[in-house]
Amino acid sequence: MNPKKDEAINEQTCTWRLRKAKLRHVRRREGCYLLRTNLTEEDPVKLWEYYIQLTQVEEAFKNLKGDLSLRPVYHQREDRIEAHIFVSFLAYCLHVTLRRWLRDLAPGLTPRSVLETFAAGQMIDVHLPTTGGRHVILPRHTQPEQELQVLLDQMKRTRPEPPPPRITASGKLAE
Repeated sequence: MNPKKDEAINEQTCTWRLRKAKLRHVRRREGCYLLRTNLTEEDPVKLWEYYIQLTQVEEAFKNLKGDLSLRPVYHQREDRIEAHIFVSFLAYCLHVTLRRWLRDLAPGLTPRSVLETFAAGQMIDVHLPTTGGRHVILPRHTQPEQELQVLLDQMKRTRPEPPPPRITASGKLAE
């Protein structure tokens, strides 16, 4: 008999048993949620659906405050309050739509990263003087950065056409 070998085998067996017991303990707690509610008459499946909806609403508010930079505005008139809520809701709908597009067309990108990339694109006004003292103003997109062009290609999108030219009359824009 080799006492060192027997000791090593006993140590390995003991370690294995401890790991197995620890794994069993972890698995008992794994994936369990405890929801506390006063809705005692509701079906547990329905309660879980309510909980998931709550997390989605919380995520929506997080997006409104974070990615969309919308903050509470203290309006004094009811019509302005309603308008603020409406605009915030529209922004959120666009955010969700963008996230859905990205999931299919550019997996791994977030709406925030896409918005930051698009923010780099600019439109400039090119002023061309005429012989009559007026200016023709041509709105034009700047050349997109490579990252923006790749993103547009991935999303199967093109930049919109620039607005039509404008002409100034005596230093003011003509209507």
